[in-house]
Amino acid sequence: MGFGNQAKPREDTPLLGEAPPLSSKFKTFANVFIAIVGAGVLGLPYAFKRTGWLMGLLTLFSVAALINHCMMLLVYIRRKLGVSNIASFGDLGFAVCGNVGRFVVDVLIILSQAGFCVGYLIFIGTTLANLFNSTDTTTLSLSLRHLMGVSPKSLYIWGCFPFQLGLNSIKTLTDLAPLSIFADVVDLGAMAVVIVEDVKITMVQRPQVVAFGGMSVFFYGMGVAVYAFEGVGMVLPLESEMKEKDKFGKVLALSMLFIAVMYGSFGVLGYMAFGDETMDIITANLGAGLMSSLVQLGLCINLFFTFPLMMNPVFEIVERRFWSGMYCVWLRWLLVLVVTLVALLVPNFADFLSLVGSSVCCALGFVLPTLFHLIVFNDEMEWKQRALDWGILLLGIVLGVSGTWSSLSEIFQK
Repeated sequence: MGFGNQAKPREDTPLLGEAPPLSSKFKTFANVFIAIVGAGVLGLPYAFKRTGWLMGLLTLFSVAALINHCMMLLVYIRRKLGVSNIASFGDLGFAVCGNVGRFVVDVLIILSQAGFCVGYLIFIGTTLANLFNSTDTTTLSLSLRHLMGVSPKSLYIWGCFPFQLGLNSIKTLTDLAPLSIFADVVDLGAMAVVIVEDVKITMVQRPQVVAFGGMSVFFYGMGVAVYAFEGVGMVLPLESEMKEKDKFGKVLALSMLFIAVMYGSFGVLGYMAFGDETMDIITANLGAGLMSSLVQLGLCINLFFTFPLMMNPVFEIVERRFWSGMYCVWLRWLLVLVVTLVALLVPNFADFLSLVGSSVCCALGFVLPTLFHLIVFNDEMEWKQRALDWGILLLGIVLGVSGTWSSLSEIFQK
């Protein structure tokens, strides 16, 4: 389903413009890339500092393999059910578990998408506060903090608020859809600049790094990795679009491997360049300079305009449930206000990535796909497949509970 005027965009709407019904393997690869790669990559070097570079790599590739497996489970379930109107994760939940299944999926999608947008605002506020932290602005910020009780980061987040109200009031995503491609181009450009700087700094400084940070941070690292690969909700529409559906599994696996290698390289090089000085947003380590400032401003701009794209599934679900599927501007404004207020309360970008990854993304990525698969294929599974499903399901629950507790502990200690 494209972004045309005939259908209202929803959580299963592909982001790569108005695609033809059947896509090539390359187009599917590009769609998978767009659905997964986002701002979460910027928190990977900090996560590697916490977990150690080798543990971080092992965690990253393990999560990529598990997410790929669970995505394919959703595809197998739809093929087994053979229901033509299963277009999204929510539709699949309804087909398997009725209204309860759809409700659970809807709630988790709302929390995950809104969580991404909270992360965007945290990134924008923190980055702009660091960029414009000159003597004059520092004095002004201190005065404002004294008079109004707000930090520079909070001022920038509040500064985004009225403009986001306007952007999120747009009924259709037709005009905003190309911004998803722009966002990924900027992300790739920023990653390239950071990697080049990392290599230069590593050759000069060679800071001390550790391979294993200990089991106490294992769940933290898993949460960040799961967040970085979150995109399971897009797998069903992407498979529907592909011309050679029998090749979808291979294309998806290659896409996930490519993204995992890219993520791993970015995380390791960032940590090895700055060691214990690695910050929660790696671009903050680049220091002053024109190129550094342009990269950070570019990322802020692309996340600013990606915000309404990521909020659209939330609007679709909330308006469907509370406003008969009709457009409601005050509901949208209320949701933007809630996201803004949460962003003001969260102190650290990477800690928040871990929290969302552990709590919501583990449920969407691991628990629900395996649970639905067990329900649908219960009578025809071999014991190996059944054991694998139960293992991943239990892993998702353990990661969700432990990772959420770990992330919340980190957040409230700061």
